[in-house]
Amino acid sequence: MDNAELQRTLNEHIEAVVVHHGYTTYMRDYEVIVNVWNGPQSPSTYLRYLFRYCVEARCETFLSTDTWRDSLDDQLLDHETADPDLGGYVWGAKYHELYGAELRLESEAALRWSKAVGIDFHEVHVETNAHDLTLLFSDLEVSEVPVGYAPFVAD
Repeated sequence: MDNAELQRTLNEHIEAVVVHHGYTTYMRDYEVIVNVWNGPQSPSTYLRYLFRYCVEARCETFLSTDTWRDSLDDQLLDHETADPDLGGYVWGAKYHELYGAELRLESEAALRWSKAVGIDFHEVHVETNAHDLTLLFSDLEVSEVPVGYAPFVAD
């Protein structure tokens, strides 16, 4: 996938929310599951962005140290029962607003991996209202997942 097509794909569902992200069960690829709202007359759609051959995934907080300090209480883990008097960030929202995904064209790390492995690598920065996610990967596949999709099930 060339850079222009990759950036178009990343921008296609900017009005989505991130409901899950992490390595797949086989630990090579990284998935970002987004919920896309299709309007009041249609059910929402869940899409899986599969970042194939992901050699690096870095997730950092987007929240300030002050917000973290005000958000340590476990009562903020459940959106339904969170005490509004506590202030802070309510973690139990079950999703993050997606602010955007930017392909970093001049990535030294992507170039280094491309040379070492012999296939093209890319770096993308995904920003939400709580996390910044940076991924180094080779290819991207987008597919719909059914309601009830579980990225991991304990045996």
